[in-house]
Amino acid sequence: MIDFTPLLQPDRGQPARLIDVVHPNDFAGWLSNQPPRVRALLAAQRITGKAGDKAILPGDAADDWSALLVCNEAATSPWRIASQAEILPEGTYRLRAGPVGAAGLGWLLSQHRFERYRGSDAGGPRVLLSAEPARIAETVQLARATAVVRDLVNTGASDLGPAELEAEAVALAARFGATLSVVRGDALVTGYPMIHTVGQAASRERAPRLIELEWGDPAHPRVAIIGKGVCFDSGGLDIKPSSGMRLMKKDMGGAAHALALAELVMASGLAVRLHMLIPAVENAIASNAFRPGDVLRTRAGMTVENTNTDAEGRLILGDALTRAGEAKPGLILDFATLTGAARVALGPDLPALFANDTTLAADLIAAGGVVHDPLWQLPLWDGYDEMLKSDIADMVNAPDGGFAGAITAALFLHRFVPMATPWAHIDTFAWRATAKPGRPKGGEALGLRAAWAVLRARFGG
Repeated sequence: MIDFTPLLQPDRGQPARLIDVVHPNDFAGWLSNQPPRVRALLAAQRITGKAGDKAILPGDAADDWSALLVCNEAATSPWRIASQAEILPEGTYRLRAGPVGAAGLGWLLSQHRFERYRGSDAGGPRVLLSAEPARIAETVQLARATAVVRDLVNTGASDLGPAELEAEAVALAARFGATLSVVRGDALVTGYPMIHTVGQAASRERAPRLIELEWGDPAHPRVAIIGKGVCFDSGGLDIKPSSGMRLMKKDMGGAAHALALAELVMASGLAVRLHMLIPAVENAIASNAFRPGDVLRTRAGMTVENTNTDAEGRLILGDALTRAGEAKPGLILDFATLTGAARVALGPDLPALFANDTTLAADLIAAGGVVHDPLWQLPLWDGYDEMLKSDIADMVNAPDGGFAGAITAALFLHRFVPMATPWAHIDTFAWRATAKPGRPKGGEALGLRAAWAVLRARFGG
């Protein structure tokens, strides 16, 4: 991964090219103050002040130039100048007016490339100078966390299975002196039966496991972060069509978010007792794959009639939520690429938020607005709880009919959360289908920065 640190530096008056960022409404006034040669050049290029217009402007000396960006993004947007970092040549830059602010994040992420399977096309580094040195370290941390999610989600399933997710957690624990424990394979049968059942058809090398990391002072408030780690989802015996399977390397996007958020917590030294849990499996097809109609035991003691082997993510999360609740946390956050229904309702850019605590939900939504990482709350509607009824077990995992699929999935998870424990479930896509400045097509962190902002506000750092 690229080292972001050199790309955002304190402004100590170093030589640098200037970037003018002009709102479309202000363009006419800005243009009237430019020398004739600049006005003539912009007219020749048909730069009229539309959002997205860009140009290189000549200076007084032969080798002197600056950059123009016409931008209607809010000054608080991380993506305000991201396009400039993608197209400007190697060098050092500063904004002519105003602070860098949140835009430093987009500047950094515009220079990140996923290069595991091909050579780099990033060019030389573009350095941005900031007059807010106190913000630089956190911006770099956020860029790194976002890149972690992108890189993990973009990695092909042949190179990222349950063992590789475990290796990521091992490396993270070593960096921060955290404690790591892993239950693998048949050892899951008695303690985490749903995780075992979902992952049992995978090869021995890709055996299911529950990965747990703990860090921080036990006297501090306990926070559990859980991520769905389905490293590839064939759909099981309820097999997906090829079009539905195409992106299923990203079904561990929840685990990627959990790893990235745990890194932010530890790197910032939040006053929490962190408990990260990743149930990691491959939902494969073999003679021992679990079947529609099977009744599954759970760590919580309830039974689940499996009505759809492609509704496996909620099963493994159920055991992980039970384990988290046993440690009596003050807060549980889970991330999961859980339902297509959430994408039908909200599209790819808006993660669905479910919460059993109104204050927690309000904090997450407000934080998402501030940091431009929006969430949209859907209801934990008790009236649909009856859809989970089973004739032979305590519940089904997926109701017939397909109505309210994101809600019923969240209601299923809710049954494994201790009643008095604040809990939020973020049903994220973890993918960007269309590239935007600073946000390439592929794996994406959606909901990460909103969750981080809430944890930072509550627990310091």
